[in-house]
Amino acid sequence: MTREQPSRTPGTTALRERAVSGMSEGPTTAAGAPSESIHRAITESSGVVPSHAPAPDTVRTGLDARTHDALGVEPPPAPAPPPAPYVAAFLAAPLALAVVDRQGQVVTANVALAGMLGGDDPGALRGRMAAELVDLASDSRTWHTYREVLRGRQARLTCTRRIKHADGHSVWVQVTVSPVPGGRTVLLSLTDISARRELQERLRHLQMHDPVTRLPNRTLFFERLSAALEAGAYDGAGTGRIGLCYLDLDGFKAVNDTLGHSIGDRLLTAVAERLTRCADRIGYGRGSAAPLVARLGGDEFALLVEDSAGTEQLSALADSVLRALQEPFDLSGQRLALSASIGVVERRVEGTTATGLMQAADTTLYWAKADGKSRWTLFDPERNAHRMTRQALASSLRPAVERGEFVLEYQPLVNLGDGMLRGVEALVRWNHPQFGMLAPNRFIGLAEEDGSIVQLGRWILRTACRQARRWQLDHPEAPVYVSVNVAVRQVWDSDLVADVAEVLAETGLSPELLQLELTESAVMGSAGRPLQALHALSDMGVHIAIDDFGTGYSNLAYLSRLPVSALKLDGSFVRGFQYDEGAEHATPADAVIVEAMVQLAHRLGLTVTAECVETTAQATRLRQIGCDTGQGWLYSRPVTPDRISALLTAS
Repeated sequence: MTREQPSRTPGTTALRERAVSGMSEGPTTAAGAPSESIHRAITESSGVVPSHAPAPDTVRTGLDARTHDALGVEPPPAPAPPPAPYVAAFLAAPLALAVVDRQGQVVTANVALAGMLGGDDPGALRGRMAAELVDLASDSRTWHTYREVLRGRQARLTCTRRIKHADGHSVWVQVTVSPVPGGRTVLLSLTDISARRELQERLRHLQMHDPVTRLPNRTLFFERLSAALEAGAYDGAGTGRIGLCYLDLDGFKAVNDTLGHSIGDRLLTAVAERLTRCADRIGYGRGSAAPLVARLGGDEFALLVEDSAGTEQLSALADSVLRALQEPFDLSGQRLALSASIGVVERRVEGTTATGLMQAADTTLYWAKADGKSRWTLFDPERNAHRMTRQALASSLRPAVERGEFVLEYQPLVNLGDGMLRGVEALVRWNHPQFGMLAPNRFIGLAEEDGSIVQLGRWILRTACRQARRWQLDHPEAPVYVSVNVAVRQVWDSDLVADVAEVLAETGLSPELLQLELTESAVMGSAGRPLQALHALSDMGVHIAIDDFGTGYSNLAYLSRLPVSALKLDGSFVRGFQYDEGAEHATPADAVIVEAMVQLAHRLGLTVTAECVETTAQATRLRQIGCDTGQGWLYSRPVTPDRISALLTAS
């Protein structure tokens, strides 16, 4: 007989199929969107059931408890679910990551973060304050931004921090904090940038240091200087003063030119070592940081003293540097002697700028070189004010001629025999809008330096000749000549002969009523073009006079070959004629010298004018010696053309 098979209801068959299917397929996962939030991923990986998962009392084989009872089968143990792929990626990522809640506490972290901080258990970081782990509260700006990111008011924070590893070494990291989309957490990530940072520091060191001497270069020097001035202005600590020794090696170019740049570089290196030792001794003596030693370029060095103790300290430093550099240098069998010029500046930080300090140091260094080199010079505000005035005058000389700021005054030239007015010397004055009326010694030298003397000289010549022509017309019975000073640069840089001919033709003045004065140093040794110009002017009928005779070359042999018609004796000889009782500067030898020069001039057919005649006794003695003409305050100071007209009328 065939045994009857138990009847199976469709529901039982379906349940068994479901059970078999469920046991063979394993757990099912909800098919969610790929962009699940990192917070949910971490929650699932921690064993917390998400809201869409089956109830806790549901067997994970796919059959509920009642079905198992009906079948008489024991439910199998539930297998642990594998983590979602993105959770596994978070935990195994080589980038250090942590999820942080809105209160700033670490919810979970990965192994990379734990390893970066010196541990191996990421769970130990749970509950720690993220800001403490990566030092986000060290500056107020970063801390504020971090708090704003936690509150959801700012999208991202990126900063650089140096954190301590458990073994003691430091790690430079780039910290990024950004909100997790759709969640109530933020993602903290750390990127190790130590290698990049080290490379940057090496590149910065190369960029900020001189390759020859290994000293800080100009860029780093100005960076430190600016920082020192800024810190001193706002920091109450310290002396509130700053000092600078700015030095230049004397004659270093000759070393390069004669011995080569290789020896020159070795010399610079040796100089740098000596300067560093001097700076270290100063710092050790003060018990503070040593002055910064920098090479600013070429053979220029600087020693920057922060929180200086006054000019005495800077002077002592400059002295020690000069002594150190005066010791001979032995380089490859070459024994070299060297010196330096140093400009020293020391002042309060308040109100001082880097540019102003360097300008003062550069000016003072120039003074040290001008005073003879191999020395240090301290900045002098009064001397600097004079320099600034010179600079202001030099820059406004040319425009001043065009604006008509110059005027001429005239000083009488009196015949010592009869006391009659024979001529006048034209003396230029500058009616400066800022500095007032300036005498020639304030600007003539500047005009000769920049070449504006040519333009100014033409104006003086034209104005003086025009005025002399007017006097000639007003007083034809006793015409006076006008004497005009000519700079040597006018002879070299301009066609003086053409200028004089043009002015005489324009004004109608007779050539014999014009006298041109050149200094002895300018005339003596004249050759080529200057000598040709002098002969051409003399042939034209113009008189040539040598001014300040006796103070220059006094080459009497050469004097006989020049087309000169008059000598003007320097006032220093006349001041020795002190015959009044109680005179302090009487020099009997001056009278002998003047008498000899007058006799020599007369033998050469020249007339003689004595300058700076101030007393009657001087005039009397000069007349006895045989001097022809006198000029000085005894007769008149330089006056306006109207006063000269009045003198002519009276005479």
